[in-house]
Amino acid sequence: MTAAVIRNDWSLDEIRGLFALPFNDLMFRAQTVHRQHFDPNRVQVSTLLSIKTGACAEYCSQSAKYDTGLEREKLLPLDEVIEAAQAARAKGSTRFCMGAAWRNPTDKNLDRVVEMIEAVRGLGMETCVTLGMLTEPQARRLRDSGLDYYNHNLDTSPEFYGNVITTRTFQDRLDTLKHVRQAGINVCSGGILGMGESGTDRARMLQELVNLPQHPQSVPINMLVQVEGTPLHGSEQLDPLEFVRSIAVARILMPKSHVRLSAGRTDMSDEMQALCFLAGANSIFYGERLLTTDNPDADRDQALFDRLGINMEAVEIEADRQLCSGPGH
Repeated sequence: MTAAVIRNDWSLDEIRGLFALPFNDLMFRAQTVHRQHFDPNRVQVSTLLSIKTGACAEYCSQSAKYDTGLEREKLLPLDEVIEAAQAARAKGSTRFCMGAAWRNPTDKNLDRVVEMIEAVRGLGMETCVTLGMLTEPQARRLRDSGLDYYNHNLDTSPEFYGNVITTRTFQDRLDTLKHVRQAGINVCSGGILGMGESGTDRARMLQELVNLPQHPQSVPINMLVQVEGTPLHGSEQLDPLEFVRSIAVARILMPKSHVRLSAGRTDMSDEMQALCFLAGANSIFYGERLLTTDNPDADRDQALFDRLGINMEAVEIEADRQLCSGPGH
């Protein structure tokens, strides 16, 4: 079996051709690629905590523009973050992700986040943060704190982007990913499906991701969670099989990346999630909340894993970085 070639020069026609494959052929190809690089019965598990909720400038459930019933909150105290990370580790999570609803963090904001990163790594967990746009010096500072992953989604295609996001440009997002990549931090970047975009938009988003200088190490594929009071509430629901196709195409395009089945799982049947794992998804968020939206509880996920014969990955932190992972290093 010929190993999948890592490419950064995919054309739109090639990617649309993958989406157009008969479903069974697409799934077979994606599963073949998946098995070349990963254990097909092992899934990486992350937990996501909102460390700063509300006052987002965009369309999401944390929006400051729309009444979603969500209160603006201050940055969480360090001890609450540590307690949440300990609980996540006890449930089997290997990576702890922290999200703050900022357009971009100030250097003072970063001081507090760095304390959280160091404390969570001191628990033996991988760390990930999503804080908005970053400057080059900020990315280097996060790297020096021991940060493992930085999440900054492209969300959708460049062509559809302006329909849902107005406070930062698509290029702004690419610039932040460049700063993160050049700092030596693993990139976590994907998109949101079901926002009213076309099939070509979904292909273009994946094209932008796969043709980055280096594939993102983690690729979250989210299904839009429709929150009452936001402009996207009432959008036409995406065909579940189209979502599964998107997972499969992402797996084929980025063979060595973890493809994360992310937001929207509460609206997915067990059968749909099983198809996503078959298509090459090998990472999930674990726990009852994703920032401000519901997520299946850990017991339900574990029950599904048991039915499917899926095991959870163990954490692997580089030894040289582990030496400086404790608080206040």
